[in-house]
Amino acid sequence: MSSPETGAIGMLLAPVLAAVRALGRQPVGERAVVLIDGPSGAGKSTLADAVLAAWPGPQPPTLVRLDDIYPGWGGLDAAIEHIGSRVLRPRRAGAAAAWQRHDWETDRPAEWHSVDQDRPLVIEGCGALAAAHAGVSDVRVWLDADDGIRKQRALDRDNGGFEAHWDQWQRHWERYRLREHPELWATLRLSATPGGSAAEAPGAHRAKSG
Repeated sequence: MSSPETGAIGMLLAPVLAAVRALGRQPVGERAVVLIDGPSGAGKSTLADAVLAAWPGPQPPTLVRLDDIYPGWGGLDAAIEHIGSRVLRPRRAGAAAAWQRHDWETDRPAEWHSVDQDRPLVIEGCGALAAAHAGVSDVRVWLDADDGIRKQRALDRDNGGFEAHWDQWQRHWERYRLREHPELWATLRLSATPGGSAAEAPGAHRAKSG
């Protein structure tokens, strides 16, 4: 992925860190769950890396990327179900949580990764803000960007490997947006388009689980 300018990332990062601090947990960010969603190429991975690097609390988060879970180009819905049933809901209930990597080269399920109950958690990727995840998360970020910018980033990131599957992925993505309305569950809406801004989402207080 082509990374946005450092200054732009700082502008996107600041409201996310502020939202973590605003949870009022001591130590700061204790067991907080941050979800970052948005269309392909918007900059979710770059923002998630920045959140980890600048985490305001003493315990660094576990990072889960949905790119590692999708079982192929048609696997958006399967990954949404997986992260909800295997990670978010068990973790909130105090049960063991883990996710299984999909090996894209062999197109087969691979190893499992446990998720530490006592560390904060950041999950980034298309599908993170499914409606069922709202009540088991704390900070929900919707990150968007101009269509031309994000498509170029996405194609550059995979050295052209994404290009043959772009239309297929977009169909699954649009169905997800129509069904789940992920923007409505966001507590923060951010834009990675130059000149974009950060805003608290309408209805954020209703959706926030605390």
